[in-house]
Amino acid sequence: MQEPNNLIHASSPYLLQHAYNPVEWHEWGPVALAKAKNENKLILVSIGYSACHWCHVMEHESFEDFEVAEVMNKNFVCIKVDREERPDIDQIYMLAVQLMNGNGGWPLNAICLPDQKPVYGGTYFRKNDWINILENVADLWKNEPEKAKNYAERLTDGINQSEKIIPSTTAVAFEQAQLTEIIEPWKRHFDINLGGYNRSPKFPLPNNWSFLLRYSFLAAEEATFMATCNTLEQMAMGGIYDQVGGGFARYSVDDKWHVPHFEKMLYDNAQLINLYAEAYQCLKFQPFVQVIVDSIDWVFREMSAENGLFFSALDADSEGVEGKFYVWDKVSFDKVVGDDATLIGDYFNVTVEGNWEEEKTNILRRTYSDEEFLAKHQLDAETLYDKVALAKAKLLDERSKRVRPGLDDKCLTAWNAMMIKALADVSQVLDYKEYYDRAKLAAEFILNNMITPDGGLYRNFKNGKATIIGFLDDYAFMIEALIALYEVDFNEEWLEEAKSLTNYVLANFKDEENDMFFYTAGNGEELIARKHEVMDNVIPASNSVMAQNLQKLGLFYDNENYRNQASNMLKSVLPRIKAYGSAYSNWCIQLLNEVYGINEIALVGVDLQNVKNELNKFYIPNKITLGGTKSELPLLKGKESKETKIYVCVNKTCQLPVSTIAEAIKFIN
Repeated sequence: MQEPNNLIHASSPYLLQHAYNPVEWHEWGPVALAKAKNENKLILVSIGYSACHWCHVMEHESFEDFEVAEVMNKNFVCIKVDREERPDIDQIYMLAVQLMNGNGGWPLNAICLPDQKPVYGGTYFRKNDWINILENVADLWKNEPEKAKNYAERLTDGINQSEKIIPSTTAVAFEQAQLTEIIEPWKRHFDINLGGYNRSPKFPLPNNWSFLLRYSFLAAEEATFMATCNTLEQMAMGGIYDQVGGGFARYSVDDKWHVPHFEKMLYDNAQLINLYAEAYQCLKFQPFVQVIVDSIDWVFREMSAENGLFFSALDADSEGVEGKFYVWDKVSFDKVVGDDATLIGDYFNVTVEGNWEEEKTNILRRTYSDEEFLAKHQLDAETLYDKVALAKAKLLDERSKRVRPGLDDKCLTAWNAMMIKALADVSQVLDYKEYYDRAKLAAEFILNNMITPDGGLYRNFKNGKATIIGFLDDYAFMIEALIALYEVDFNEEWLEEAKSLTNYVLANFKDEENDMFFYTAGNGEELIARKHEVMDNVIPASNSVMAQNLQKLGLFYDNENYRNQASNMLKSVLPRIKAYGSAYSNWCIQLLNEVYGINEIALVGVDLQNVKNELNKFYIPNKITLGGTKSELPLLKGKESKETKIYVCVNKTCQLPVSTIAEAIKFIN
């Protein structure tokens, strides 16, 4: 058997997958980097993640191959990086590859000089192409080192200069016209029939639709409202959604949401659970409740650690075959479902010939709305839902006997924080305390076990310990989660923790040349560049989340400095948003809050819970909620009362207190 390489000591499941490659892999760290310098060897940085299908393919074709390994080991110090553990490294070399090739992706392979500066890079390579590239770059370093150094210097300068944020020097007023200017070109990309955008593959992009839902509601804009509602309904009916077990796959390879890339990520599902809860609060569309509950059940069942945290991802493959865990042929489907097989088969689009390219294989999806299906089969809703629930339970039980997809069981602070926020928010929308309890458990674990000696955050927890210093997204999403928890239980300790972490960010991540925060802390490991994360992707940018946190905490604590910082960050980004709204959707939410104002709703009295439950029936996307007695928060201070009193303030103007939510709603902006 092949002897293990240095990755055998790693905590990352992705790195451990490569521990028995013949390549002499190292983890990123002082030992490997010093080895490259001491031996004057090129560094090969190969970046991926455990649920990445093409990462597995390149491993099998090249990194498990002794011929390839010989070339790699002879000429390079080979370093494997889990992009989810070390997004700071990924960020730099992804930018390098994009500057070289115009695009990027994973697996990401960068060849660097001994000082870490990149000289060549790309994504997936076939075996023979990979060998040729390795030999050519090794020859360049051996025979023309100055040429390699000059190119690496220019590329590193490009990395440092790209996406540079220029602070706004002119007075900027936030207004409705800016939103209209952003939305009008955005609308042209909607797929009106199938939902999402006019392209494939289709990614859920939850933050895009969260903004569009809020904008539609506040601006009373019908076109964006219909596009958003249709997208959420189509995704929930498609194969991208696990119709049996709950939870969403990362994306759909086609334009119908039919065929998923089967990996399931914690960050996607946390955001989508939140989005469907928000949509349900707005629309009161009952099928969304099932999506929310089933997806949370999946998280609790398959993604939960004993310590209360949540795991990172489920692989697309099981038994080496993508999607094998999730698909059904008609014979086995009918056998499991039993008497109702014909009805339920029609409900989930199961056919003899199969609905996927794999022969006689079906991805469960729904091609009829419930109304259409009830009419077609002349059933009442209660009978159908009972039959579907029973069939799903049988299918889930049978599926649980299959070989499971690989689990990435590391726990990341940023992604856990997203899940904490989702559970806290859903606990309010659905009035279900268990969700809050689970959110609280995870948050307390992070605050008790993942705080650095100087009061910062660790990024990861695996094998009983936290090891990697946190990045800006860990802080941004954790602060956001702590604010969400406060708005559930009005325990001001959550807000104090959020303020403490915010002040840590201001002290350690601030860029003195502009209003943004660096992705890495000034007291962290020094890489060849410090970058800002500004564009919102599938996960919102850490800077846009931080700006919203500052905006909210500025209101909670009446802190003008926080509010000014948030406003200045938005002003710096505003010129970029117009051309590409969907890549700045979380900034758009902040713009929405600036234009429409944030409703500060303060609740006092002994009957707080019932009053809050009544308030939660209303969709108010632009609000913060405060409550309790004997509070030091400015909006609550001196407002002790046994009787119910509700205060509504917007833009530093407060209405007289009222005693019912019905009266308070009249003041909501």
